[in-house]
Amino acid sequence: MEIKNYITPQGQQRLKDELLHLLDVERPEIVRVVSWAASNGDRSENGDYQYGKKRLREIDRRIHFLTKRLEDAVVVDPAAREETDQVFFGATVNYLNADGEETRISIVGVDEVDVDKGYVSWISPIAKALIKARVGDTVQLQTPKGSKAIEILEVTYQALD
Repeated sequence: MEIKNYITPQGQQRLKDELLHLLDVERPEIVRVVSWAASNGDRSENGDYQYGKKRLREIDRRIHFLTKRLEDAVVVDPAAREETDQVFFGATVNYLNADGEETRISIVGVDEVDVDKGYVSWISPIAKALIKARVGDTVQLQTPKGSKAIEILEVTYQALD
């Protein structure tokens, strides 16, 4: 069973931008360096050639990966979702933990995770605990240190940066 690749429009755009940068900037530059290094003769001890070929393989692997991720992407725009107090993909959730600390997270695709921004994957434990719950619900989050209760304070759907 294949897991869907949900992604926000902003996450999709970041992947496209990275793919285009690799195709239009990095790969042509490395190809130029490898061609120049190959023209210098003995390739077995040519560092520019050896490193360039290695970097070219890395770039090609990343291009293949990004192309596949974009082909399989299911784009979900949180800003287009009708307002609801229930948590789904794309929700920005404020919750209160047992220690009284308020936290704000946004549930995004696996390619968009950014801890500094509070973006968590929809398949992460916190997202799995929150999905389908509503404002006012208390859900149990399973952590390595045991189960912790968290109370949902607010659920919004908005465009993410």
